[in-house]
Amino acid sequence: MPWELKADRPIYAQLIEQIELKICSGIYAPGSRLPSVRDLAREASVNPNTMQRALAKLEEDGLLYSTRTSGRFVTEDDNVIYQVKNKLAQEQIQDFLKKMKQLGFENKEILSMLKTMLEEVKR
Repeated sequence: MPWELKADRPIYAQLIEQIELKICSGIYAPGSRLPSVRDLAREASVNPNTMQRALAKLEEDGLLYSTRTSGRFVTEDDNVIYQVKNKLAQEQIQDFLKKMKQLGFENKEILSMLKTMLEEVKR
């Protein structure tokens, strides 16, 4: 999954979101070791200090942990990962609903469209 950073929001916040997404999607599995700060920064084309700041925030939030000599690892606590996954999903749903309201759809119409699409996905 490539790094997709946009100029409209702080890079630090986008890095946090993208690392969370990589963890929730299994790219970085629970208990796995993350690449070094420099490697991640190079991969994302950002300053290592910015990447370090994002990783420190994720560590503070409990999604990552570090060992003194071995680097940073993804938490093995499924509950923490589930909470992050749920938070990301809620943000996506809120954005979707906001856009649907801007298009002029009512709640009933949105629900009907979602039900129809979910039925199509089942097939």
